[in-house]
Amino acid sequence: MTNQPPYEGYDPYQQQPAQPQWGYEEQQYATQQWQGQTWETQTHAPVQAAEPPAAETAYMPPQQPYAPAQQPQQPAFTQQAQQAQAQQAAPTPAPSAGPAEAGAGYGPATLAGNARVTDAQRARLEGRSPIIEPGMQPALLTGVLGVLLAVAAPVSSYALVVPLVILQAVTAAGWFRLNGMWPARQGIALAFLGGLAADAAVLVAGRDQAPAAILGPLGVWVLLSLVLQLRSHADPDTRMYGLMATVASSALTIIATGFLGAEPDAASVGAAAVAVAVVARALPLPTVASVAVSVLAATGAGIAVGGMTGMDTRGALIGAGAAVCALAGHRAASYDYPSRFVHFTAGVALPLAAAAPAVWILGR
Repeated sequence: MTNQPPYEGYDPYQQQPAQPQWGYEEQQYATQQWQGQTWETQTHAPVQAAEPPAAETAYMPPQQPYAPAQQPQQPAFTQQAQQAQAQQAAPTPAPSAGPAEAGAGYGPATLAGNARVTDAQRARLEGRSPIIEPGMQPALLTGVLGVLLAVAAPVSSYALVVPLVILQAVTAAGWFRLNGMWPARQGIALAFLGGLAADAAVLVAGRDQAPAAILGPLGVWVLLSLVLQLRSHADPDTRMYGLMATVASSALTIIATGFLGAEPDAASVGAAAVAVAVVARALPLPTVASVAVSVLAATGAGIAVGGMTGMDTRGALIGAGAAVCALAGHRAASYDYPSRFVHFTAGVALPLAAAAPAVWILGR
């Protein structure tokens, strides 16, 4: 029996003679060495590893196994990849405006938008007057309403009430719209009811008690206007603005009752003078000439109607005074580019309503 050296085990680093086939231990060793990326893995078929996410490949170049000669080129390649990624992420600049767009006068786009420039503001910027007068059509309507008042006054007080109520309704609605408050149904209704209350008071008390019958409803309606605004839930500035508009509208509507409280002949002269004055004011003349012609025409109408009613020279005074007040009301209705609705309400009614106190005072 020959002596054999003891079994020393398998030495992986000792060169072994080539074997036609590998055993189980050699296959396991090769698998472990592939995971460690040693030189032994180069002799086997490459195994494709899972690709990293796109975000990582965009910044880092693929790593070459054990290639020292290519390492100096990697930083440059990485910088190029980062620059390309930055160019893709950067927003595309907006195209510059052309010569035609640059001179168009438009401002930069905003989220809130630009406030609309009113016609009055544009007129001021252009050096024009922001005042537009009602014109001939509203003046003719004022003339028709004035003639109705002049014809109805000598008939009876109840006949005079019919055109007077129309005048008061148009006055209440026109004043609110003139102040930019629309719809203001409560204020308009309150002012109109004030005019009706004053008419009823004058009819009951008589013309001799007309001052008390007119001033009484006026004071009561000021308190009612105050109560109406106190019940409002609007901000303080809006409530104060609404209070002033309601009080003014009620006052104008109530003082229009002056035609009913004045002497019938004075009411006829005053209403006719206003009708003539407003129509003359609407003629296409310069402002100064138009005002002068208007007052002279109203004075002549007062003389003519006063001669028919027996008032003689007092008719001229009533006509001139009524014309001055009517022109003030006409000017108020022309304020700051009013709308067409203002022209056909306030432009029609304010000249007559403003002239009522003068007719009552001068007629006495």
